[in-house]
Amino acid sequence: MQTLYRSTRDPKGQTITASQAVLQGLSPDGGLYVPTSIPEIDLDLNELKDLSYQDLAYKILRPLFSDYTDEELRSCIDKAYGDQWDTQEIAPVDYHADNAYLELFHGPTIAFKDVALQLLPHLMTVAAKKNGSDKDIVILTATSGDTGKAAMAGFADVPNTQIIVFYPKDGVSAIQEKQMLTQTGKNTHVVGITGNFDVAQTNVKKLFNDKELAETIAEAGYQFSSANSINIGRLFPQIVYYFYAYGKLVKDGRISVGDKINFSVPTGNFGDILAGWFAKKLGLPVNKLICASNKNNILTDFFNEGTYDKNRPFYVTSSPSMDILVSSNLERLLFYVSGEDANKTAELMNRLSVSGKYTIDSDMRAKLADFAADFATEDETAAEISRIFSADKTAIDPHTAVASKAAESYKANTGDNSPLVVVSTASPYKFPQAVLNALDAKGKDEEGLEAVKYLQEKISVKLPETVQRLFDAPTLHDTVVSPDEMKDTVVEILK
Repeated sequence: MQTLYRSTRDPKGQTITASQAVLQGLSPDGGLYVPTSIPEIDLDLNELKDLSYQDLAYKILRPLFSDYTDEELRSCIDKAYGDQWDTQEIAPVDYHADNAYLELFHGPTIAFKDVALQLLPHLMTVAAKKNGSDKDIVILTATSGDTGKAAMAGFADVPNTQIIVFYPKDGVSAIQEKQMLTQTGKNTHVVGITGNFDVAQTNVKKLFNDKELAETIAEAGYQFSSANSINIGRLFPQIVYYFYAYGKLVKDGRISVGDKINFSVPTGNFGDILAGWFAKKLGLPVNKLICASNKNNILTDFFNEGTYDKNRPFYVTSSPSMDILVSSNLERLLFYVSGEDANKTAELMNRLSVSGKYTIDSDMRAKLADFAADFATEDETAAEISRIFSADKTAIDPHTAVASKAAESYKANTGDNSPLVVVSTASPYKFPQAVLNALDAKGKDEEGLEAVKYLQEKISVKLPETVQRLFDAPTLHDTVVSPDEMKDTVVEILK
């Protein structure tokens, strides 16, 4: 049975196929694509412990991308999860201080975005062929640090594509920036902006909805698409590792099939944790999804109080990928908890745009029971990195530390001691200065690659190849613009 997609803001519920949704990225009305119904997957939970990551990905993604043939989907998956990963497991699980940690940083850019962004280019090029597109695809995306590099690594030199990444010039780690500015590929373009991620993301959405710009680039033979998690080709591949983690806990004797478990997820744009929610809807025995925020704790307040209010200070923290005040994927959850009411969803999004806040009603709040929410201050994040390192000499990055701290707070506050998986989203080598600071270690005042050297000395973990290459990689991108110059910059790049 084919799974079709509709916009969260379209009251008529007009539908398109999965490949069309992948190709478009964002709905023309500004809404996000969601399946018209949650499909059933052909998977017995008893199989999980024995399936490879690739086979599991096929079983879960097959009904979600139903207009792709078996051969097309298998080919996409095999290309995405091959020898570019440093482990055949793709997403191994390790154990520290009484929790399981799902390691999502074994791909080519050492961050969880690789899991989806190694797959998306293949899904998109197949989608273009399936839909008879005669235009080159322009991937237009905003990044808070990791999406940009992972997207460029996935799309670099892919035929008939261009990728333009906007990032906050002073809002990413030195290693994140170095990774982006040294990215090779004739079709890759990196642009810093003098604003934060929310500004970059808001302006990118405006560019998607700019009909004049769309006509201009169409005349030049281009069409826009997105590599952000607003694209179902980014969002749904992330569902797979929730099932994979469950299978690993079964295989390791930590749980029995059918036991409910909790996941604590470091959260900014709400895509990663939403994938966990979809995993639960597809049949994974999940008890709670713990939404873990840093000092920019807008989501904590939303889940605990029912009001989303972006009229607050914006903080630059040690976990920059979560320095976000407009969590785009929350719109999809609002659509579902409103009873799939597109008018209500559009109204809430309009309120956010006009006044910067909205409050949901009691019926909608009651449907958020799958979630818990907490946040970690900068001091608490550093203390958690130190605690885990003291426990077994394992270094975790600040985003993982936020989720780990939120997990401990949740257990202490609720008494819920269900088996818990902390979603570990990046290698500590991506944020070396923050880790060294937390450990009060030699080199804590250094930045970038100098900090990497000291961190390796401290934790004695082999440098990932992507970091090793940075020592000799030349800077290939150096453009910085103001937010109001973003449109002209896109036109200039594509002309």
